[in-house]
Amino acid sequence: MTDRTASVIMLNRLRAVDWVGDWDDVLSRAKSRRILMREYLRRAALWSQAYSVEGAWPFFDVTECVDPEFRMSPEMTAELAEFLSRVPGSALQDTCAGAVRLAEMRAQNPTALPDLPDLYEPLVLFYERGGEFLRDNVGGLDLTGASFRLGTPQGKLRTPGFETLGGTVLDALDAEGRISYCTAAGNRGPVMRRRVVRGEIHDEVFGRDLRWEPTDRLRETEAGAEDARLIPLDELAAAELIGAVDRASR
Repeated sequence: MTDRTASVIMLNRLRAVDWVGDWDDVLSRAKSRRILMREYLRRAALWSQAYSVEGAWPFFDVTECVDPEFRMSPEMTAELAEFLSRVPGSALQDTCAGAVRLAEMRAQNPTALPDLPDLYEPLVLFYERGGEFLRDNVGGLDLTGASFRLGTPQGKLRTPGFETLGGTVLDALDAEGRISYCTAAGNRGPVMRRRVVRGEIHDEVFGRDLRWEPTDRLRETEAGAEDARLIPLDELAAAELIGAVDRASR
């Protein structure tokens, strides 16, 4: 892969984004978009700390910190500028520019980059799964269907990482209703969830065929769940176990 190929692939991914997506479609992916934004903010905190630019956090072009002298080819620079002229908002423009430029920088000289998780991949996936986000006037984000408090870079450094970014896992997190997850004691799996949709309870298990199926292993009460030796999972822990099932199926 040449350096230009890497940046073109990233630019073409961003070109395909529908920045103002269909409302119902975006809402159906609100849960995965929330977790992707959380992971981007965590990674942005790591990168901003590495270059002592916490004031630039959270939405910035990190390549300007890595190497202020870095330049792409004139052709690629022109293509990127033309694309950015159609992207809504400075935060989106800065991160899209950073994603394209970082892809080319990594291809040209990977040893110049720190040993940190890819900064922009969670955010690019966020864009691909529903387009833009909006910033409000009180320090928060509107993710379409989910409000999100930014917090601080120091706080995000304490956030558990989410490395399982595959489509199977992200799709499995998205579902209608209020959701709680659990698994057998000792985190031995399988992952189960309870969805409550307009008062109706749906108990489901994530199987080896990578689908949610109905299950009768969950009980109606918390005490019942304890009797069945089930332990609750947060969204991140559930995602990691779903990712393990996905990897084992390959």
